[in-house]
Amino acid sequence: MSNSSWGFLLLVFSAFFLNLDAFELRKGQKTERISGSAGDVLEDDPVGRLKVFVYELPSKYNKKILQKDPRCLNHMFAAEIYMHRFLLSSPVRTLNPEEADWFYTPVYTTCDLTPNGLPLPFKSPRMMRSAIQLISSNWPYWNRTEGADHFFIVPHDFGACFHYQEEKAIERGILPLLQRATLVQTFGQKNHVCLKDGSITVPPYAPPQKMQSHLIPPSIPRSIFVYFRGLFYDVGNDPEGGYYARGARAAVWENFKDNPLFDISTEHPTTYYEDMQRAVFCLCPLGWAPWSPRLVEAVIFGCIPVIIADDIVLPFADAIPWEDIGVYVDEKDVPNLDTILTSIPTEVILRKQRLLANPSMKQAMLFPHPAQPGDAFHQILNGLARKLPHDKSVYLRKGEKVLNWTAGPLADLKPW
Repeated sequence: MSNSSWGFLLLVFSAFFLNLDAFELRKGQKTERISGSAGDVLEDDPVGRLKVFVYELPSKYNKKILQKDPRCLNHMFAAEIYMHRFLLSSPVRTLNPEEADWFYTPVYTTCDLTPNGLPLPFKSPRMMRSAIQLISSNWPYWNRTEGADHFFIVPHDFGACFHYQEEKAIERGILPLLQRATLVQTFGQKNHVCLKDGSITVPPYAPPQKMQSHLIPPSIPRSIFVYFRGLFYDVGNDPEGGYYARGARAAVWENFKDNPLFDISTEHPTTYYEDMQRAVFCLCPLGWAPWSPRLVEAVIFGCIPVIIADDIVLPFADAIPWEDIGVYVDEKDVPNLDTILTSIPTEVILRKQRLLANPSMKQAMLFPHPAQPGDAFHQILNGLARKLPHDKSVYLRKGEKVLNWTAGPLADLKPW
């Protein structure tokens, strides 16, 4: 298509969405209730449906780690910290382990940051093994089930595989001692060795107060058609450019860097959050892992997420109707993004925007402090409550053992 044709199309779409969004949606911020079982699940109240016992671990497993590097409070893996804080004062907490449905071990496995703020997962397996050895030695509850009634927050790129590169994560596999536990993790991809059956897939942490402070008046129209800010190539870790994001981000850049419908760049402006609120579609491509905080940001700011990550398992998929609020694009179809997005009917776009405007949808994606009804904390508890009662088969017979304590890479067996 010629530049003049693209220019004309841009004008048409700008005018269309300017009028459509400003008058149809933002006038009174019309919303649409999530229908069916998803809506019911989203609005569930977990209080009274389960009881959680929080192990009291030495502070070296959590508080001292955070004191050493407070930056951990703001990175995308911080859910493990805020979930701990939430449970300590939650009405579902019990101080009597004999009446507990679930047991929680608060270990901050992602709070080991490089000088530029990137989390290193290499100590995580040893830290987690050490914590499990501690609770199994000092309390009787782990040994009854070898962790089958325990849950762990593992928000690394590839969950309990504890590595940021997929091939290395697959090679390591899930930490053997966690094979019977329920994992609460940001990573989710169908038929992947790092996604355990029964895991609860949750959104990454995005600072609620920070996003709230960047809200713009709802009367401002959405004049950007497609928006994205982030890396297209990770030169430092993937010099040839084909492995990072499985080439999907590179394909976005190569095909649409000069397309006037696409506002894409590696620069991260101070107006990033405001720009998302001015956009109709926000690209949410995979990076090293399939997920990123952009998914949360898009939902919060009412920008239709364009999900580019084959076989991804999205957060709280039984409660949030992702197909209704987002657009899925196969990685191989990235070169056709312009055609795919411009072909979506007006009424479909309007319905997605109305659903995105539903406050309960936004609340479910956030870890606010203090907690609020229906937020991500409550969605995690809802997921745990739906797994109750535990099947009798989770309880081991006297003397029975299932897990292999010496399995895994030799480096993981070293003391922590």
